[in-house]
Amino acid sequence: MQLIIIRGVKCLIQVQDLTKTYNGKVQAVKGVSFEVAPGEIFGFLGPNGAGKTTTVRILSGLMDPTSGTATVAGAPIPGDRQQLHRLIGVLFENSYLYETMTGKELLQFFGDLYRQPRKLVDELLELVEMTPKANELIKKYSKGMKQRIAFARALLPQPRVLFLDEPTSGLDPASAVRLREVVRETAAQGTTVFLTTHNMDEADDLCNRVAIINEGVIVAMDSPTALKESFSDRTIAIMMQDGTNNILTLNDPDLNQKMAALIGQGVVKINTVEPSLEDVFIRMTGRGLQ
Repeated sequence: MQLIIIRGVKCLIQVQDLTKTYNGKVQAVKGVSFEVAPGEIFGFLGPNGAGKTTTVRILSGLMDPTSGTATVAGAPIPGDRQQLHRLIGVLFENSYLYETMTGKELLQFFGDLYRQPRKLVDELLELVEMTPKANELIKKYSKGMKQRIAFARALLPQPRVLFLDEPTSGLDPASAVRLREVVRETAAQGTTVFLTTHNMDEADDLCNRVAIINEGVIVAMDSPTALKESFSDRTIAIMMQDGTNNILTLNDPDLNQKMAALIGQGVVKINTVEPSLEDVFIRMTGRGLQ
């Protein structure tokens, strides 16, 4: 398989001037371009209606773009969807599972469709820590257990690129932590992970880079750390003797005068408030999380 090489890096995803217009009027995606490297966990973030889902549907072969091109693991888009689907795995937020099957039966069924050895099913059950429950009916599983089985199913084609849509939504904290660990392990083996999530803490924790899309346009793209440093104002929280808190930004031209005035009133504690990825998101989109 021929991979595109950009600036010395083999890109498993390359998107160039991608657009999507519905009914000839509504332009959901407006000339989006980006590249994703092997083993990278790439977050694709945006408010509802920003073009996020449309972009993912195009890249996973569920719809064609209006214009522009993309390459996913060497497969051109638009192009042969069967070729593409042999190279990717997809986990949607509400994945349908055959609940009258056991977890192992489900994976064996799909493994046979992908012509994978039965040994791979056992390895994936071990990876998602579902071996002890493998022979129980899926309808008896908790939501976290179902999500882990769905994740294992997405890995059955041994994908070069894995698309994850809100993978930990609705999971209890322990299940969410374990699933994030599996995502990291998957990426460490060279699989590119394309993650969409409304959980900014999750994106900050998992992603090497994130892109923020708003109204069909990518408005920011970098590592979470770089984005927080570049797009958010650093602030300090000043606790007063009367229990009130005052928040000041470090780039305020009147910072020294304001600090002096507060100190004269009796300061108990001063803390630096680090910016969050959610702060960046709100600043770049003008909207909170939905």
